[in-house]
This record gives sequence, C-alpha cells and structure tokens, in this order.
Amino acid sequence: MLDKIYGSPSRYVQGKDLLKRAGKYIKPYGEKLLVLADETVQEICGDDLIKQLEEDGFDISKVTFNGECSMKEIERVSKIGEEDEVDAVLGVGTGKALDTSKAVAEELSVYMLIFNTLASSDAPTSGLSVIYTEDGEVEKYQFYDKNPDLVMNDTKIISQGPPHMLASGISDALATLIEARATREAHGENMHGGKPTIAGYAIAEKCEETLFQYGIQAYAANKEKIVTPALEAVVEANTLLSGLGFENGGIAGAHAIHNGLSALHGDIHDMSHGEKVAYGIVAQLILENRPIDELERYIDFMLKLDLPITMEALHLDEASDDDLRKVAELAVDPDDTMTNMPFKATADDVVDAIKAVDVYVKDFQKRK
Repeated sequence: MLDKIYGSPSRYVQGKDLLKRAGKYIKPYGEKLLVLADETVQEICGDDLIKQLEEDGFDISKVTFNGECSMKEIERVSKIGEEDEVDAVLGVGTGKALDTSKAVAEELSVYMLIFNTLASSDAPTSGLSVIYTEDGEVEKYQFYDKNPDLVMNDTKIISQGPPHMLASGISDALATLIEARATREAHGENMHGGKPTIAGYAIAEKCEETLFQYGIQAYAANKEKIVTPALEAVVEANTLLSGLGFENGGIAGAHAIHNGLSALHGDIHDMSHGEKVAYGIVAQLILENRPIDELERYIDFMLKLDLPITMEALHLDEASDDDLRKVAELAVDPDDTMTNMPFKATADDVVDAIKAVDVYVKDFQKRK
C-alpha cells in the first residue's frame, strides 16, 4: 500500500525587482555558485544578476546552457561544477534550463536554486526534470529526493516577457486540477510515487480558481509590460500553485498527449510546452466525456488567451494518420501518465480525441 506523499520547495520568493535583492535570499546556500542560463536569458537579465551577485560577494561560474535538457548537457555542466567546487547551482531562465540546473545540482549533491524569468510553466518548483533526447523527444521523467531549495520570481522581468509565454503557463497550470481530479478518481499516484494528498488537491483547486479569476487581466497586463495585482496572482498560480498541485496531485492525460506530440518534427516542435498541453487538456476532457458546459468553459477561456487549440494553430493540420497514431502510441505508453486516467484509454481513443478537439473548437467558434 502506497503512502501519501507531499513535497514542496523549501523557500519561495516573489516580487517586483527581486533581482536587486536576490543575494540576501541566496546567501544561506553558499558563496560559490554555478549560474546556468542560455544566451538570450543572459542578455535579458542573467548578466545583470551575475553582476549584482558579484557585487554582493558571490564567486560565480557562468555557464551557457546549450538549449536541450539532455543527459549529455547535464554531464557537461556537472563536470564544470565539479571542477569549480561550487556550493550551489543557480538556474536562470525557464523550462529546460531550470530542469537542467536541477539535474546538475542533484548530480553534484549541492543546493538547488532557481531564478525564474517567465511564468510559462510550473517546472521551477518541482523536484523533477523532463529529460529529452538530443533530437528533442521526451525520454523520461527524472525524479529527485527533494524539491529546489529556493525559487525566485521577479515579476518585473516576467512582465517584460512575451505574452504568449504567460498564456502558455496559464495553460500548463490549467491542466493541474483537471489531471489531479483524474488521478484521484483513478486512485493513481502523484509525482512523488505516493498517493495524492488533500493539500495537493486543495492547491490545485485554488490554482484553477485564480486562473479563471485573473488570467485574462494578467494576459492584458503582460501585453502592456506592467506589473499588476492580477499579474502577480497569475505568476504565483502558474509557478507555485500549479507546481505544488501537479506534483502532489498527479498528472494524467493532458501531459501524456503533450509527451506524445513531442515525437513530431516540423513547426509543432517550436510550440511551447504549455501550448501543446492546451491541446492535451481539451483532448483529455473529450476522453472523459465531460459535459458540454464544462468543456466549453475551458475552450472559451483558452481562445481568449490565443492558445492553439485547433489542428492548424498547433501545426497539426498536415499531420498524417500515421503521425497521429505515433503520438497516440506514445501517449498511452504504460510508463507515461495516461495510466492516471480513471479508465483505460487506447491509442485509437487518443487519435479520435485529438481529431475531435479540432472539430469541437471549430464548432464552438462558429456558434459564437
């Protein structure tokens, strides 16, 4: 019998212009830091953060992230950290860069620190990384004994980011309650390998409530590059509430379909994690045969956020039946999270659901 398990980061800090104050929150974790960020993030804020930390007395090893959270990249960065005898790894950026920094910190047995620059996913708070092949296909989930020691969100930096990435994060967070509900109904496992907790489910519920209450306002604020209470609320929902909710509540069909979509190449490969999850959300709701009012509540909300929930918008319009079959076979792999659905979904079911998303959304648009 599985135990209930709940996990979370040790400390979460969010605020406007947090970059200027980051040093005081990082100080308890040592003075020698490996700072990992890609070239774009270095230009946006990474170099400024390093400069501020050096002024605060930290010894920095600056490493440029190569773009893919693969075992090869993790080994490369870990070697640098080992040679420099760092006290902590500070991941700066979002998504794959942060997942790589977590993997490196685990490999080196040092503190795991996160400075998030986009509210585009719930990766920053989680105690796991999604590992990809060098070609960008999902290879596995890699789990750690702990969550990050420190997670920081500078809402000023996040407000300057592309609005579609905030919308992507809202979509990723929107999957939280939907998948936690399926996991609970299936008596499935959460991401810690235990049974979901009451706390995890309650956080998932609050996450969704916050998104529907403030999501449209936050998206508008991001377009104007301003920090508002609505944006602050959604940044917290996208990062903290969604992170705690999915990890402790469990994930199911929406993310399994996302993982299946990662097998396709072409323009869809350039779509963000949350944009592909958006399509997976509607597909899961269709698989569950949810009432039309519920289904259309999500469709309407996601369309207002300009999320790609038609086959054309997701660059699936030229995908062959063989392509969709490949997606579906991966989605129902017994090692993936489709097993947390409260019924057995076959590859045929998933193919039909993927096609039905396009049909249902187009029908909704015509009627509106």
